[in-house]
Amino acid sequence: MRTIGELLERNARFYPHKEALVCGGRRLTWRGLADRARRLADGLHKLGLGRQDRVAILAMNCPEYMELLSAGDWAGYIVTTVNFRLAPPEIEWLLGDATPRVLVFEAQYTELVNALRGKFPGIVAYVCIGGEVPSWAQPFETVAANGSAEGPPFRSQPEDYGALVYTSGTTGRPKGALRSQWRWVATAEGGAYSSEFSSDTRVLLATPAFHVGVIGYALQAAWHAGTVVLHRGFDADAILAAIESERITFTFVVSAMLQALLDSPAIADADLSSMRNIVTAAAPVPVPLLKRAVARLGPIFSIQYGATETGATVMFAHEVKPEGTEVDIRRTASVGHPGPRTRLRVVDDQGGDCPVGVPGEVWTHTDQRFDAYWNNTAATLDALRDGWYRTGDVGYLDEDGYLFLVDRKKDMIISGGENIYSREVEDAVQAFPGVAEAAVIGVPDAKWGEVVKAYVVCVPGAAAQPEDVIAHCKRLIAGYKCPKQVEVVAALPRVASGKVNKVALRELSRSA
Repeated sequence: MRTIGELLERNARFYPHKEALVCGGRRLTWRGLADRARRLADGLHKLGLGRQDRVAILAMNCPEYMELLSAGDWAGYIVTTVNFRLAPPEIEWLLGDATPRVLVFEAQYTELVNALRGKFPGIVAYVCIGGEVPSWAQPFETVAANGSAEGPPFRSQPEDYGALVYTSGTTGRPKGALRSQWRWVATAEGGAYSSEFSSDTRVLLATPAFHVGVIGYALQAAWHAGTVVLHRGFDADAILAAIESERITFTFVVSAMLQALLDSPAIADADLSSMRNIVTAAAPVPVPLLKRAVARLGPIFSIQYGATETGATVMFAHEVKPEGTEVDIRRTASVGHPGPRTRLRVVDDQGGDCPVGVPGEVWTHTDQRFDAYWNNTAATLDALRDGWYRTGDVGYLDEDGYLFLVDRKKDMIISGGENIYSREVEDAVQAFPGVAEAAVIGVPDAKWGEVVKAYVVCVPGAAAQPEDVIAHCKRLIAGYKCPKQVEVVAALPRVASGKVNKVALRELSRSA
């Protein structure tokens, strides 16, 4: 198979009655999903969409979202996912960058879309999902019903681009990462290996579908003709209930989601025996939280590291031993080894490989990576070197090739000429009793250039005095690395992927 459209047709042929998608009370088999994809693809063609044209979608998680992605993969449309959490000017910028010919939107965003309509003359049609459909748009169901069961007179090709997914924009404007169909196939296969999927896999996804996590895990499930159970959004009690009722085997969580699941009173009585793997990704999970999770749910937690642009590493559940030997406990903070389809380097500023234990920039070389950034040649040339993707993350390898991440390259703090890596400081702060989460940034200082400031979130009922946190850190790490300022906050700002938004923290610090 060289396209996701071919994978969709294969599953429809050989597993026609297996469930492909469960969402919002709807259940679609693989045959049903393929039929909807072909009809929708042809309906969009009748609106003026051609192969490799962009069709954008502004919606929360819903069945129509997955149907549109499938239609794009079948016909060769570039489905552009739009972060619904963005402010109107940011959505306007993204649509201006992607230049779609069709915009699909949920009815709840009608007012927003109407305000932007006059700014995009290149959009030839608007398609509304559910609710009251405005006069200037067509109902989603009408577009699908108008399509032929055979689909449009063209199919996606291996070199065609698949979904256009924008990065989280943690260091600036989001960039649209383009991945060829054949690379999406490699992503499905390689990811299914890393997630240890099988033919009876049932995947529960509750993060937004505009993010690569949902798209990637859905394709991994498709590789084995598994089932995706898609939730509208994250609700801890609803997730626990769905694991029991849908016999979920796999889910993906970020640190804040895992904390909410463990804190939910419903977890005491939930039957979670079907679970085989819970992946933590997007941002490091504090080791104390991981210990608590393993104690409650068993050794079913694995760790994955990647990006919108690339696949990278995995630490399988049998390797995650927070109560093991000293080496096991230390390696719980790693993100594992590269998968079979991935090579990995840790590179110094001169382009040479760093010795064991020495931090450098993480580079990956894999079929699972993106091809280019949409409409941004300069960023593409900066990110790719002879097929190697420069992640912008700083990490080091131990003697057995386990990768440890210590910072984003752009987030590294330089104080008095010394490099300070956020992860090491955050681990020290999070070891303070009563601290649930911490994030550190560099703030300007007349003497040292930058000093470390820590933002701290406490567990309910706990408190942390800045001077006590600083004294605690001095017992664990060098004095120059310790926070000089500590601020307790109710929550850390996050981007859609679950990563802490350090841009927002810097803005908060400047406004203080």
